[in-house]
Amino acid sequence: MSLIKINRKVLETTLGKKLSPEFLEKNINLMGVVLENCNEEELEIEIFPSRPDMLSEQGFARSFASFIGTKTSITNYTVKKSNLKVIIDSSVKEVRPFTACAIVKNIKFDDLKIKEIISLQEKLHITFGRNRKKAAIGIYPLDKISFPITFKADKPEKIIFTPLEAKKAMNALQILSQHPTGRDYAHLLEGKVKFPYFIDSKNEILSMPPIINSNLTGRVTNDTKDVFIECSGFDYETLSICLNIIVTSLADMGGDIFSLELVDGKSKLISPDLSNKKMKFNLDYMNKRLGLNLKQKEVRSLLQKMGLGYDKGTVIIPAYRADIIHQVDLVEDVAIAYGYDNFEESIPNVATLGEEDPSEKFFDKIREILIGLNLIECKNLHLMTEKELNQNMNLKQELIQLKNALGDYNHLRNSILPSLLKNLQENQHNEYPQNIFEIGRIFYLEPTTETGIGEQDKLGIVLCDKDVDFTQIKQILDYLIHNLGLKAIIKESDNFSYIPGRVGNIYINNIKIGLIGEISPLVLTNWNVLTPTVGLEINLEELYKIIYS
Repeated sequence: MSLIKINRKVLETTLGKKLSPEFLEKNINLMGVVLENCNEEELEIEIFPSRPDMLSEQGFARSFASFIGTKTSITNYTVKKSNLKVIIDSSVKEVRPFTACAIVKNIKFDDLKIKEIISLQEKLHITFGRNRKKAAIGIYPLDKISFPITFKADKPEKIIFTPLEAKKAMNALQILSQHPTGRDYAHLLEGKVKFPYFIDSKNEILSMPPIINSNLTGRVTNDTKDVFIECSGFDYETLSICLNIIVTSLADMGGDIFSLELVDGKSKLISPDLSNKKMKFNLDYMNKRLGLNLKQKEVRSLLQKMGLGYDKGTVIIPAYRADIIHQVDLVEDVAIAYGYDNFEESIPNVATLGEEDPSEKFFDKIREILIGLNLIECKNLHLMTEKELNQNMNLKQELIQLKNALGDYNHLRNSILPSLLKNLQENQHNEYPQNIFEIGRIFYLEPTTETGIGEQDKLGIVLCDKDVDFTQIKQILDYLIHNLGLKAIIKESDNFSYIPGRVGNIYINNIKIGLIGEISPLVLTNWNVLTPTVGLEINLEELYKIIYS
């Protein structure tokens, strides 16, 4: 959560009414955020990460006005054409491939407004931008810049400019090693052969994202009236929303928004795009989830209270709202507007007794067998990186990526084996043999489900020692299957994570339940594991069906 400070007088002026401490405390907390402190001068409010549009005074005031009913319609922002261009050079593709840009003019900056926009920039960096990795923001005085601007990458020793708060020019490597901000964020460019930067038509460098602005072209002062804004990162949709949050806040300060043409090779985009998004509203889904019986008219009023529009079963979502991606997000907004304290408590008219799930009893039996063989059980997280799931495993698979990841681990794992190999990688300082297993959940694409994602419980086992081989992992399999009253056969197969000729599919009753083999030396090298390793992975749901169906 992020703490923001709201000037109370500015908020009251924006809303056109005096607000008592009791009114503020009640309604702000009901709104889904937390009022930490309230005095005559300012409010301190905790904003949840899901609502970055409320991180500025203007954004919070906009949302609060809707919640208390002083504003009942979505604010539509006008975007004028600037007829100016930002060129995206192909050299940034491997470094920081996307940018979203805009111009805002006619802002009467003073110390307070500069403080507000810097605060918004830094809070977006920390939260929505994931400490500048997912999105980095630059704001520049327009009068110091000559268009067209080019976003490009080059060798760090060739990028030379005077960074903010510095007295002399430095090259990019010197900035990372000598400048305080450079040292703080140097890890974001670690291992890169080329560094990204923005440069204008007069060869003046604006900034080196995601690190720092130029002292010449990147400092906003009280004399600044017009600004150029850029957001750079790895996903254009994320950058576009981030930019929308900033420009709408500046527009609420009195600025006029102007678009830029982004030229990326043969493709062209107009940025920013402040057109509202639309999503069909499923009334039955909402009522079922909340246990209510609301009508269309009631839903319209509740959604308007949350700053959303509603027209004939379609929800109108402002361009600065980053949190609405699924029906359940609309359900949450309806619940907040309805008021959690207004839900009636009810006792179910059925009586039940708790009982352990039969499949969990089955999993416990497998655990007992494997622990009896001196294997150690591991528990790993479901999230991993694309590199760990594909490159490290010598595979090219379609993976499930999170849309709003909190960090580097932004893909759902589709196998247990990568998690166990990571355990081996992190425990090479411990003695061998290292024989471990995990019973856990994996995820795969499944178009027939509501989310398009399916889940399975699987068992993964790896044995790691200097003289381990296929025979040893097969003995583990045979012992396990024998204790379950079954018999398994292995048929040779291909899998690039294993050594060719030493990998096979596991079958029981002609049903494929898993894979077994010796891990490829290339995979072990990718994981930095220096000791031979064998492994297997079994679909426990299929195994359970074979035994109990």
